[in-house]
Amino acid sequence: MALLQPVPTGGPIAPAAPPADVVAQLDEALRSAVRREGIDPQREVPAVRRIAEQLVRDHDERSLTGVVAPVGDPDGVVAELVARVAGFGALQPLLDDPTVEEVWINSPDRVFVARNGRHELTNLVLSEVQVNELVERMLKTTGRRVDLSRPFVDAMLPQGHRLHVVLQGISRGSSAVNIRKFVVRAARLSELVDLGTLTPSAALFLEASVRAGLNVLVAGGTGAGKTTLLNCLAAAIPGSERVISAEEVFELRFPHPDWVPLQTRQVGLEGTGEVRLRDLVKESLRMRPSRILVGEVRAEECLDLLLALNSGVPGMCTIHANSAREALTKACTLPLLAGENISARFVVPTVAASVDLVVHLALDPRGARRVTEIVAVPGRMEGEIIETEPVFESRDGELRRGIGMPPRIGNFERIGIDVRRLLHEAE
Repeated sequence: MALLQPVPTGGPIAPAAPPADVVAQLDEALRSAVRREGIDPQREVPAVRRIAEQLVRDHDERSLTGVVAPVGDPDGVVAELVARVAGFGALQPLLDDPTVEEVWINSPDRVFVARNGRHELTNLVLSEVQVNELVERMLKTTGRRVDLSRPFVDAMLPQGHRLHVVLQGISRGSSAVNIRKFVVRAARLSELVDLGTLTPSAALFLEASVRAGLNVLVAGGTGAGKTTLLNCLAAAIPGSERVISAEEVFELRFPHPDWVPLQTRQVGLEGTGEVRLRDLVKESLRMRPSRILVGEVRAEECLDLLLALNSGVPGMCTIHANSAREALTKACTLPLLAGENISARFVVPTVAASVDLVVHLALDPRGARRVTEIVAVPGRMEGEIIETEPVFESRDGELRRGIGMPPRIGNFERIGIDVRRLLHEAE
């Protein structure tokens, strides 16, 4: 496989790529040396790089005698060798690129990336064998598997990237691979303000709401920034509280002294050992939580989360929805998947009583992530419709103060926050 070279732009000419057979020979020599020294390439990347640098140096010295072909870009060859043996081959430059947010493979010759919320088709062309080898290598580091009996898998790569694979047969032509990078652009609400996702007044209100123990539902579409916002909200939780989080794969990362993160586990080869998200939500209640965080609710685990919130344990989660209103509707629908004995007459009032705020995010036409509305749920219902009040709403393309007030004003007063004054200053 030849090295990827940047397209010339009139600047200095890039070094010529070495012949493919030279790189292949160095690749085989590196693999032999790694096996000989008993190195785990996934865990001991510096050692692999050291060997690769020595091999390329030795090759350069031999090329002076004309015995072997020279390499024009030794640093580039070392990087490719390390990517092949210790990284993820041709995808490694994309994973190392800080501007790339997500990489996905539709077919070996259709590799896409997302930058700033926009999709781009790359010029990278793989073979089917390379795609299968990449999937196998990635899953080797996660302890999870994909096969004919279980053709889907979610896993977390060592760098914190989220991997999703759909096996060939379910995906037509070849396996479909998605790698969502965990690009840390904001760790606190104030940093979201700097990025333009939030206004300063909305950030102050959300931080006060988290400190006051309000239950927050973060809604939005795929790639809208829900997990990043949930991380920033979680960073505002007082350090004196105990936090338990439940996720399909570890994605939440926030500074907190008393935090236990939990993740699901897929079924084993013998058909046992599965740990579902709703199991984690139930188990978290036995761990003396002050707060419960759920990475994303997609199914019947929504019922268990609602029961936890309704029992007096504050919590937050994310949910896919196109608006705050649709998020509430979905939160009323998902618990019905838990069983035939669960009815809307129970679920709807429980959602109205349990959810305090819904924060909705969306991608604007330029691909930037924006909070479009923050609505309060005062707990009132009109028939089976949950009433809401806009605390902040989008007007003229900006997030502005609405007419609504958050519920549980007493929670704010107990920690010394005058939320009425805070919101009045936002007008």
